[in-house]
Amino acid sequence: MAVNSPDTIVAVASPAGRGAVAMVRVSGAEVPRIAREILGFMPLPRHARLANFLDPEGNCLDQGLALYFPAPASFTGEHVLELQGHGGPLVTDLVLRRVLELRCRMARPGEFSERAFCNGKMDIAQAEAVADLIDAGSVAAAKAAVRSMRGEFSARIAELQAQLTELRAYVEAAIDFPDEEVDFLSSAAIGARLDQVFGGFDSIIA
Repeated sequence: MAVNSPDTIVAVASPAGRGAVAMVRVSGAEVPRIAREILGFMPLPRHARLANFLDPEGNCLDQGLALYFPAPASFTGEHVLELQGHGGPLVTDLVLRRVLELRCRMARPGEFSERAFCNGKMDIAQAEAVADLIDAGSVAAAKAAVRSMRGEFSARIAELQAQLTELRAYVEAAIDFPDEEVDFLSSAAIGARLDQVFGGFDSIIA
């Protein structure tokens, strides 16, 4: 269920320090207004455009790419603006401060993913996989995190849940109708289904 957050948030979405490129990400209802004020125009949805990032007097703070993702087709499910500029700490801080001046607040750690979860863009396993992918220390760990982030883990859990629910109904039917001629609980089908469920759990653990 979508959650309408009362405020618009901003954070630097690239690693701290000096680099070629830095990204400032903004999410919330005020993004269209902020985009017009800092860029001087409203970017087309999902089109990267070279733009000047402007101060209150219209002077250029930096130049880079601006991308706008309208709700709900964004990472958070809200309006999102990404400003990709040069990666110097000073210029990145200037752009960040400019966005904060436009009635925006700093995002809490993980708040973009939190909003994505609250707005139904990902489940809790996918949200945790984002952090796992960032912290991955091996190729295998990164691949596992990507699969989970894309929903593979959640889909397999849902499949196991459905199998267990079906087994429970099967067992309850056998308890509710004990006088039937067929012994449901001794049926080979029960053993086969249990083996399938156990195999599914083993696969997930592996």
